[in-house]
Amino acid sequence: MKTLDLSNDYKLEQLLSKNILQHNAITSGRFDFSACQLDILFSILSILKEKELNYQIHVKDIEILTGRKWDYSQFKNSTEDILTRMFEIDSIDENNNREYTQFVLFQFFRYKEGQGIIEVRLSDIALPYFFELKNNFTSLQLKSVLGCSSKYAKRIYAIACQWRKLGIKEFELIELKKILGIIDRHGKEQFERISGFKKFVLDIAIKQINENTDIELEYELIKKYRSRSFNYIKFIIDGNPIKQFEIDFQIPIVNQKFIKSLEKWGFHKKQAEIIAAKMKQTEMQLIIDECNERIRNNKLKIENSVAYMTTILQNKGKKKKKNKALNR
Repeated sequence: MKTLDLSNDYKLEQLLSKNILQHNAITSGRFDFSACQLDILFSILSILKEKELNYQIHVKDIEILTGRKWDYSQFKNSTEDILTRMFEIDSIDENNNREYTQFVLFQFFRYKEGQGIIEVRLSDIALPYFFELKNNFTSLQLKSVLGCSSKYAKRIYAIACQWRKLGIKEFELIELKKILGIIDRHGKEQFERISGFKKFVLDIAIKQINENTDIELEYELIKKYRSRSFNYIKFIIDGNPIKQFEIDFQIPIVNQKFIKSLEKWGFHKKQAEIIAAKMKQTEMQLIIDECNERIRNNKLKIENSVAYMTTILQNKGKKKKKNKALNR
């Protein structure tokens, strides 16, 4: 049985830098998973092994990977709900006839009480979508997809990755809403007004994708075929937003690299510059390691990692000033 094991920081960093492969049918399939359910799915995708049907995931590991604290009951509710949520996929058979398939991804989830372990078995009908990828897959950066907290950001990021080489993808608006689960199979729509769809879905998703992932994304709403309302959406995808590292000869290169690392951890550039000017990267790493250890041992819960780290650093700075004053 394949197990997700993050017993040390090296394994965590190794896994976060990993690219996971997701069948395009899942990427563009119609389903509505919560953020927690998507994190469970991506965690399983990260440890897939050919012909292996049974897996173990640890609740603490998912929390460490995502940087978000989940209540244990949330996992139980999420996995229970996953077993009732169907994937809906359009495809073409060997005779060029259109097919419409409904299925669930997993057969069961089993909880090991007191151990924080969830056992899961893949559904037989879903196996082709896990293992028969060939040239029909989307490559996602695990760190990027888990870095987004919005379920819509996770799905739109995956869609953008599927079309990143082309650099552009256009959808009929109603089709995108079906893919995201905003319109269910009964035709019920969650955000009927375009203003609500922009505010609560698109704008939040685009912001999180641009801040947390390896791509940059823009969108444009379009009126086609003399429509009086927006009926199409175009995504403009920059698949390589990582800019060449520019050297500022006024700042030591070590500090510049430290600043870049802090930005990747979620700090704004100005915050990163202030931190790098006042402490060494090894000091910062010790603080992060200590926090990770306390999270693993259930001694610490963090809702916003950047806000928490900012408070820690501010308190550390105050303590230094106090010690200096006492030594005068």
